[in-house]
Amino acid sequence: MGRKRKGRDISGWLVVDKPAGMTSTAVVNKVRWAFDAKKAGHAGTLDPEATGVLAVALGEATKTVPYITDALKAYRFEVRFGQATNTDDAEGEVIARSDARPSDDEIIEALNGFLGDIMQVPPKFSAVKIDGQRAYKLARAGEDVEIEARPLWVDELLLADRPGPDSAILEMTCGKGGYVRSIARDLGEALGCYGHVGWLRRVWSGPFEAEDGITFAQIEELAKTPEMDEWLRPLEEGLAELPEVKTTEQGAARLRNGNPGMVIPADVDYGDECWASLNGEAVAVGIYKSGELHPSRVFVRAAQ
Repeated sequence: MGRKRKGRDISGWLVVDKPAGMTSTAVVNKVRWAFDAKKAGHAGTLDPEATGVLAVALGEATKTVPYITDALKAYRFEVRFGQATNTDDAEGEVIARSDARPSDDEIIEALNGFLGDIMQVPPKFSAVKIDGQRAYKLARAGEDVEIEARPLWVDELLLADRPGPDSAILEMTCGKGGYVRSIARDLGEALGCYGHVGWLRRVWSGPFEAEDGITFAQIEELAKTPEMDEWLRPLEEGLAELPEVKTTEQGAARLRNGNPGMVIPADVDYGDECWASLNGEAVAVGIYKSGELHPSRVFVRAAQ
């Protein structure tokens, strides 16, 4: 029999304004410790040197992680022109140089080629798996890593500022799986001058915004205190992208047992994915069919 994980049965979301110099895993581990929580996970990795929104789910909220991972995300970042690096950011080794520098108009025109449905090759130093191994481990070992292009939806990509000829500040809104470092690399190639990311900040992710996030210093200061719990946001915020239907006590009982349960008709169609609530609390996520919700995820929470 497996060992039972110690900690509190606490569920909800914590929006962290991640500092530079930390891995996403390290932040999650600190959050789990600060809440003395049994279970925690994050919705979308940020590079160690990146800052901004890292949404951490606790307990039953981890079941809503896919809905935040799939949601649109916004980034603000610097592209530095004139150098390509092996990591596609400022932490890597310079592998190519150019004296060419693009004009504002050239940048704006080139950005149009990165809008909508595009194919993107992730950086060689990334967590993408190749034959069961992480690409960054293979790259660090000196292997010539070949990564297949992946689809990405880019909703918006704008030139926000131009501090000087050597750099540009861009703002991007994109879907799941986007690599900002790849955008900088490919933009540099399109402009014929090379490029890499200087700095990167995730401004928002789904319903969560960086300006509302707790800092790492605050986590350390408030850890294991009642004030820490006040930063926890409802599990239901992770379901903001889905329509809500209400259920009854009888319907909730059936849903919690994994069975189809009656829901009150709402603005949903047959076959829609939605979530059922009872007195404002999420009971289950599932598919709506003729007055019933057929659950795929069930939420069972202890008193907090």
